[in-house]
Amino acid sequence: MSDRRIQWCLIGTSALLGSLCTIAALNLFSRWSTKMKNKRTSTLVNLLEESNASCPDALFGISGMRCSGVLNNLSGKELLKDEVVSEQLTRNIQFFGMNSQQRVAESYVVIVGLGGVGSHAASMLLRSGVGRLLLVDFDQVSLSSLNRHAVATRADVGIPKAICLQKHFSSIFPECRVEAKVQLYDESSEEEILSGKPDFVLDCIDNIDTKVALLSACVRRSLKVLSAMGAGARADPTRIRVADLGESSIDPLSRAVRYRLRKDHGIEGGIPVVFSVEKPKVKLLPFKGSSGEEENPSDYQIVPGFRVRIIPVMGTIPAIFGQVMASYVVTQLAELPVHTEPVVNLDLNHYRILHQRLLEHEELLYGSAEVLVGVEEVCYIVKELWHGRSARDQSSRDVGRKMWRSVNELMLVRWNREQPASVSNLILLKFEEADAHETTTIENIKEQEPEFHDMVTAVLKRAMVDFML
Repeated sequence: MSDRRIQWCLIGTSALLGSLCTIAALNLFSRWSTKMKNKRTSTLVNLLEESNASCPDALFGISGMRCSGVLNNLSGKELLKDEVVSEQLTRNIQFFGMNSQQRVAESYVVIVGLGGVGSHAASMLLRSGVGRLLLVDFDQVSLSSLNRHAVATRADVGIPKAICLQKHFSSIFPECRVEAKVQLYDESSEEEILSGKPDFVLDCIDNIDTKVALLSACVRRSLKVLSAMGAGARADPTRIRVADLGESSIDPLSRAVRYRLRKDHGIEGGIPVVFSVEKPKVKLLPFKGSSGEEENPSDYQIVPGFRVRIIPVMGTIPAIFGQVMASYVVTQLAELPVHTEPVVNLDLNHYRILHQRLLEHEELLYGSAEVLVGVEEVCYIVKELWHGRSARDQSSRDVGRKMWRSVNELMLVRWNREQPASVSNLILLKFEEADAHETTTIENIKEQEPEFHDMVTAVLKRAMVDFML
């Protein structure tokens, strides 16, 4: 045999032996990998049995196998130690701090009504790391829902809204314990829905009877609640506000809810609401039956008391309502102080009157009209610090015409007479209160009215922070 043939035989034999060795090694690795996978699965099952948790239908893998059923029974601190969770919530942790984000992770929020407003509120609460959500709605996803719903797709049409959200949420933040109830809220379901000591309840219902029942139950149970008013037929997102129900005088739904709460339950206010100060752009559309003729909507009601006629909705506004609600709730849960813009119905002329009144008072009392504030600062002091009311009347809920008429009896005076009239040393008082204030001292107020003194001091400190004084 020639040398070349011998070389080719050696090469072929070496290749064959190498292939056989590679196959053997792969078989050994496969057996070892299967054994380790079974071991991990067994460990996971043991953890589930120990915690009485149930693994969700959809498991996902980032490194090995992961089941949120194990994690959502952990405390907020333990949950945030998980690498995937902490990475997903990195921006929130940076914003709030770890301790505050732990409070969010340990919170329980109930959302009733999962349409354009509620779905977006629930979605952002989930993405913000709230540890437990209860989703309540009796309705199903329809094609017309898709212009404003947070997560629904055409494939979800016909599925209950609560189940739709629960399904999508499991792939967004599976560590959250999400419960779904496909039912209508009423007095018979109050205990089932509101028990469990939720940290917050979100009212995203668009029916007055149900809304009033939920709000009154929350007040009776001393539960924190945030209510959404009318989002339909609006177009200007800059006019959305958060304020007490008593201050939402422009919104028609607010008026009806406020009247019913006062009449049927003796509730005057104390409920924060999200509403728009914009007048509705369009009206409720007439209802037309299959014949094309206008008919009585009540003849077609599936649920008594619920509207059948359509409210035209631009999808962005309900979404922003929901985002505002989620932001309000998350900052409350994290205990981050946020000062919402008050609803004060004053125009520039009213602020000019108050500024001129301040100048005249300074000239009369101190012999000089040189103050450290202009009309712009007066606007801030009156609107942001004192909400258009006397510093001694901050519990008042006077709004609308009654509020701007009160300008005729209000004036700005120095809190501390020894300091100049600046943005951090002016309080808003009625004329007679201002006269009394000028005859006393800060020391006397601190001794005789410590609560009032502390309140004013805190408000003026906010001015110092806002103006970086």
